[in-house]
Amino acid sequence: MKISVSTLALYPTPLENVLSKLEERGVDHCEVINENPYHEIDSDVVDSYKLKVSVHAPISDINIASHNRTIRNSSVQQMKNSIDAASKLEPGLVVVHPGTMPILGDRFPDKIHRYNLESLTECAKYAEDCGVVMCVENMPDIHGLLGKDIKELEDLVEDINAYMTLDVGHAHNMGFSTEEMVGSKLVKHVHLSDNDGSFDTHQALGTQGENGINFEKLLKNLDKSNYKDILVVEVRNLDDVDESLDYLKSQMKNMK
Repeated sequence: MKISVSTLALYPTPLENVLSKLEERGVDHCEVINENPYHEIDSDVVDSYKLKVSVHAPISDINIASHNRTIRNSSVQQMKNSIDAASKLEPGLVVVHPGTMPILGDRFPDKIHRYNLESLTECAKYAEDCGVVMCVENMPDIHGLLGKDIKELEDLVEDINAYMTLDVGHAHNMGFSTEEMVGSKLVKHVHLSDNDGSFDTHQALGTQGENGINFEKLLKNLDKSNYKDILVVEVRNLDDVDESLDYLKSQMKNMK
């Protein structure tokens, strides 16, 4: 398994500084959230560092399930822009969020779910044409978010010929066990943070005690499932990154 760090922890530090700080910490991968100030990812800048970069599509002001067609189409285009960015980088992987139930959308939920599926299908086809692996992320227990049930999300990504980003903090917040989290062969990417189950707080790994995520069990289950891909530390600040990296490396060392 390969260790990565999300730009979330250092936002909005210039990307060059982010990559330098991560290289200093011996990290080999970075996940860039592809919105201001990282709305343009210069592949030449990335190539000047040793790190490999995956792309997280924009999360602000985006709704691929909007019942406003102009907003929906614009959101899909933003996803495609991130796919284009990922196609110029290694490992050629993009993370996308499902849509959100808009205000008044609950008056016709079937239509909103159809928009969500149609948009993700379009993005998945575009990613396939670009040679990019598209991973749809499961969401936390926040009203209006689609894609919160990892079992339902597994069925969706299978239907559109895509993969899953398993966000373990989101899954824990939704009450899924570590066994349930790693039950799908379509998990191609993993986000790591901790919380006490009550809310998605993106705490440092191993800091939430008995109410937190059992990372020892999680990592063993991932290893048993033959997961060989990226583990992204997705926490709030650089101190939490350092604490999480030390914790994660210790856990992985104990597995050997």
